[in-house]
Order: sequence, then C-alpha cells, then structure tokens
Amino acid sequence: MTPDRFFSLMVLLTSREAVTTQELASALEVSLRTITRDLNWLRDAGLPVTAHRGRLGGVTMLPGSGLDLTRLTPVERDHLSLTGLDEKQRAELNASAETRRALSKLAAAQTRRVDELLPLTDVVHVDSRPWRQTRPSGTTPASLIGAVRRGHRLRIEYASPRASCPRDLVVDPYGLFAKAGIWYLVADCAREPRMYRLERIRTWQEVDQPRRIRENETLAAVAAALVDQWDHNHVIEVSATIDQSQIERAQRIFGLQLVRDDDDESATGHKVTIRFPHLEDVRALLPFGSTITVHGPTEARAHLRCLATDLAHHYAPSPTS
Repeated sequence: MTPDRFFSLMVLLTSREAVTTQELASALEVSLRTITRDLNWLRDAGLPVTAHRGRLGGVTMLPGSGLDLTRLTPVERDHLSLTGLDEKQRAELNASAETRRALSKLAAAQTRRVDELLPLTDVVHVDSRPWRQTRPSGTTPASLIGAVRRGHRLRIEYASPRASCPRDLVVDPYGLFAKAGIWYLVADCAREPRMYRLERIRTWQEVDQPRRIRENETLAAVAAALVDQWDHNHVIEVSATIDQSQIERAQRIFGLQLVRDDDDESATGHKVTIRFPHLEDVRALLPFGSTITVHGPTEARAHLRCLATDLAHHYAPSPTS
C-alpha cells in the first residue's frame, strides 16, 4: 500500500460511519482484491477496522482510533485527499505547505508510546526526479491550477513538435494529469479529448466562458482513455535474442520494457520482447552490436539496418586525394 493510498483510505474510513468495499475501490481507483488486502493490512497493523455484512453494513473504524480530521481546515483536507502525488509533484502544485501543515496537526494529535517506532515520514525521504534533470520551461502546474479549478475555458498557445509554429487553441479543461514525471493539461478541443504537455504551453489565458466538457466524463476516465490510446498507437514490440553475456546489461538498460521468455532460452542466448514507444527508439539496440539479433517486426529490422549503414558511412575512411 502506498503512503498516499493509506492516507486516503484512512480519510474515507474516519469520515464516514460505514462504507462498502466497492465504494472504497471506486474512490481509490483500485480493485476489490486490492482493497481487501489493504483492509487486512490495517487490521494486522492493529487498527480496529471492522466489516459488517448486510444491507446496512459496511467497513467501519472505531471512533477515536483513527485520524483526527476535525483539526484540519477544508483546504488542508482537500490537499491531503490528492492521491498518487509524490513530494515533488505536490511542490509543483504549491501543495507542499498545506500538506506539511496538515500532517503536523495529525501527528501532534497522536499519543506516542515510548517503544513506538518513529514515523516513516521522519526516516524516509523520496525524490522521484531523474538525475541531472533540467527544469522544464513553459507553464507550471501551480500557475494553471487556479484557472482549471474555476471551470473556465482556456485559450492556449501550444508549441507542438509536429507543427512549425505554435498554435492558438481554445480548450475545455478537465484538469491536470501527472504521468511518468510529466504534467499534462487534459482538455477537449473541438469536443475531442487531448493531452497537452504543460512545458509546451507558451502562454495561456482564461476565457470568460464556462468549460464545455462532454457529459458524464471525468478527468480520470478521459486521462485513462488517452493513455490507452497512446499506448496502442505508439508502442512497437521487438522480438529478439540476446547473448548470455549481455542479458543482465539489457535488463538494467530497458527495465520493465524487456520481458524474457523463460521457456525459450539456451546456453548462448535469451529470447526477449522489448517494448519501445516509437520505431525510432530501437536505435537503443545499436550499442549491443551483434550480441543481439532482432527477429521482428520487419520495420524494426529495416530501421536498424538503415541506422547501422549510416553509422558505417559516417566512420568510413576518408578518400585519399
């Protein structure tokens, strides 16, 4: 269970008299199996979580044993209810100060035994930013969040990598979406859903009109559909055999992109599948040279052949005069 999901689960249990596992799963966007596992974890940790069957039943936590939410302001509750954000992303939304203030209030309300362990937040710090990452330019989440929450249309100047000059667009925002360390504005443009990278939004301004989003659509649902569409349109699966001496190196470089076929390996090589976002990304296989053999798809083999030919020409001996 992630820290954010733990807190969100505790908020739900302590702010309602009873809640069903289906309601918990829907609120946290996880499966019923995951919720059941989380509730068992809370019980094993000594928290008095109980479940009652029947029409009026549900999951409850005994009063006085959970989080004291009465000490929090509405703004602090709102900030802590955000799930899935790490400390860096909270800072990008200018939410860190409210989060720390709320957590300090909750910590002060808890009585601590002499033999109790120190809070994990005191002894664990996570920085999810990649090494040597440059600070992105363009629009920041903190500058845009107020306009998005007011529910107005936005006029943005967007620099798409596929266009020669920035485009002027009027969009109807659902909200902000963080994916793989990158912030996006999820919005309808001409009634079609789109994701706009904030670092590519040059300028923006509110339009004095309410947003016109499609009926019964939510930020989470639209973002999930766009991610699925992107995965379907931008992923190429390369089938290859990697020499025994290079398999560990390949796993370090490609991580979860690489899947080994344990049923089809020999003393000399491993059959693998590697997922690349774009065809151009197969150039990452060039440093492996002949220790990797790509079997398919055909366009991947052809692209590697072109890349290798260009590289050979680049380093070919200069003709003597």
